[in-house]
Amino acid sequence: MSKIKVLVVDDSAMVRKLITTILDADPRIEVVGSAADPIIARRKIKQLIPDVLTLDVEMPNMDGITFLRHLMRLHPMPVVMVSTLTEKGADTTLEALEIGAVGYVTKPKVDLAVQHGEMEAEIVKEVKLAAKSKVRARDETEAPESGAAARHLSSPTRPMHSLVAIGASTGGVAAIKEILLRLPAESPPIVVTQHIAEDFSARFAMRLDKQVALTVCEARAGMVIERGHVYIAPGSHHLEVRRSSGAVLSCHLKGGEKVSRHRPSVDVLFQSVAANVGSSAMGVLLTGMGEDGASGLSAMKSAGCYTIAQDRATSVVWSMPETAVKL
Repeated sequence: MSKIKVLVVDDSAMVRKLITTILDADPRIEVVGSAADPIIARRKIKQLIPDVLTLDVEMPNMDGITFLRHLMRLHPMPVVMVSTLTEKGADTTLEALEIGAVGYVTKPKVDLAVQHGEMEAEIVKEVKLAAKSKVRARDETEAPESGAAARHLSSPTRPMHSLVAIGASTGGVAAIKEILLRLPAESPPIVVTQHIAEDFSARFAMRLDKQVALTVCEARAGMVIERGHVYIAPGSHHLEVRRSSGAVLSCHLKGGEKVSRHRPSVDVLFQSVAANVGSSAMGVLLTGMGEDGASGLSAMKSAGCYTIAQDRATSVVWSMPETAVKL
């Protein structure tokens, strides 16, 4: 197999050297070049044709977010954000993911030369995942075309669903936002499991709450599920839907082991919806790497739910939806 060609973009010479050393140590990866700012990076992208770009946020001449916007519009390619801001500035990270970045890695808070070990496995994993992703040109000034989930929910001829469950991983931050942007404030309640770090799930919910007509919040234990609301699974717990009394549905949070390699797991959410809501629910499995959510969506289908898997053409990574389609 050919090596994954990477261009490292960071204003710090020490960071460029460190990332290069880490990535070059993996036999599947080759760092073909580096750049100290986006202006140099733009020229080297044309010269070196990398498969993946690692990108810092704070740089001279042009910040990483502005460069990412230009890149996704004019020359879309897989980008992994690498910055201290990806931890202390969760909004910056989420904005990058909305624009089209496929992953993020946090630099160590202290001496990079001493503590680079904590980012080694993470950056190698993110670069390999990014290399498998498919990035499309994005123009944020254009309204996205309505998707199947939004059309089904907003159509007056469709039966009303009592609950919508959405699961996603790589590329899901942008995909979930695009769906929710199209839905009216009085939509059925929506529960969401997005594979996301614990530090980011609350900020993800807060950003969506400001951007869409529905009320969006991070799910808390015992929270009653209401119409017009979206409940995001915390990055540290599985989210389940349980029936309390009569027709009342509520959020239940569960710790413990990872399921389908994840916590929160889409399978856990979907299986709880199949068991406690049944045929009046809808399941939507979006872009993502792996198989999480496929067996849960199958369980929802067996329970009589209306089920949707994102198509290959619009998925950043068509792995979770593909597994569901095969089932």
